[in-house]
Amino acid sequence: MSDAHATLLPPSPDEVLDKLRDLVSPSYLQQDTAAMHIRAMALIGRLKSLYRAANTATRSRKEETSAARQEMDQSHLHLQNLLYEKRHLEREIEKCRQFASIYQDVPLYSLEEFKQLAPEEARNDHVLSDEHQLMLNRLSFELAERQRLDLRKKELIQQKEDLLKESKSKVTTMDSVKTQIDLLMKTASDIQKKVDELVQPIPNQETNDIPG
Repeated sequence: MSDAHATLLPPSPDEVLDKLRDLVSPSYLQQDTAAMHIRAMALIGRLKSLYRAANTATRSRKEETSAARQEMDQSHLHLQNLLYEKRHLEREIEKCRQFASIYQDVPLYSLEEFKQLAPEEARNDHVLSDEHQLMLNRLSFELAERQRLDLRKKELIQQKEDLLKESKSKVTTMDSVKTQIDLLMKTASDIQKKVDELVQPIPNQETNDIPG
């Protein structure tokens, strides 16, 4: 560094202190006291200015350090939150992988049957090329078919119950008619007996009518 450039730099506190010490050295004993006092006051003022600047710089550095530390703490906390979220998602993914779904045990229409029976949009080329979507569509189709068959089963059960009620009603009617017929036959039999009794000859009258 050149001397010209060095002279532009402000003196350091150590340099000011060295100059103050020089004022009390034997080489300055012959100097004017007033001039010495003025020079000493100027050096002391300069030293105070340097210390104020140093304190200001120190305070500024402390604030910057505190802000940087706070930012680092926030970044660290954010990182911890991200790591926690990552571990949570990894656990959830693992749970999903280990989840024992019953769909593997559900008897489905075979793939060929699905291709023949399912709606066109559920079995197009895009779906058939996607194994996951294909399985979802097969399960949806299976559910729709089971719901349809269950509804048909309920309809048939209702028809059966209606037929049973109708048959039971007919049996009841037949039993009623049979009872009425039996009653009519019994009444007719009783009437026939009475008629037979009425048309039979009286024994005493027949004897009296024989000539002597």
